[in-house]
Amino acid sequence: MGIPQIRYSKITDKNKREICLLKGFHCAWGKCAFCDYTDDNGERAEEAAMVELNRQVFKEVTGEFGALEVINSGSCFELPSATVDDTAILIREKKIKHLFLECHWMYRNRLEEMRKKMQTAVIFKIGVETFDNVFREQILNKHADFRSPEEVAEYFDSPCLMVGIQGQTRQMIDYDISALKKYFKRGTINVYNNNTTDIRRDEALVQWFLKEYRWLMDDPSVEVLYEITDFGVG
Repeated sequence: MGIPQIRYSKITDKNKREICLLKGFHCAWGKCAFCDYTDDNGERAEEAAMVELNRQVFKEVTGEFGALEVINSGSCFELPSATVDDTAILIREKKIKHLFLECHWMYRNRLEEMRKKMQTAVIFKIGVETFDNVFREQILNKHADFRSPEEVAEYFDSPCLMVGIQGQTRQMIDYDISALKKYFKRGTINVYNNNTTDIRRDEALVQWFLKEYRWLMDDPSVEVLYEITDFGVG
């Protein structure tokens, strides 16, 4: 996957917020079977340039919604330390009331550390993909060994699910969405699109999902992404 051309956008549908796609270091896991989003990562030798790029992106932030989402190709804990500091400064300067961050399950015991750093309400997202443990670990190779949605909810606020993958079933998707609605106040559902990995899209399953779960489009707590660029960055 190529280097993103757009790094700042506004989400004006559900959960209005500004969003910044920043540059971070390589994903600490980096072995998910479905992910080929690696070109936007940087080496330690590039840290100064990464920090400067991220500062240029931050210049676009106005604070108009009082909410900001910061993402990168990996987890928020893989951003340069200077960028983390810059984020905390930006929050104070722009009076950001809600900050959306995403990280891998492996960082679950460091969330409070980031909350204290940011000094604002942080909504932590996590790429769950599915709560089906066998499919998540043996097929998607997610390296997230939680056993239940309740366990995820002890740490994270908003799971990101993935639907429409070959080998996935309607029953898996039904369970995932019911768990999202039962245990979390908000969540994101990504409709899978083919990329350079061997994981393939199940078109029939996608069409079933779009019909069966059309009501999610009117659910203010769930965002459904049909393309990876639906948030306006990438």
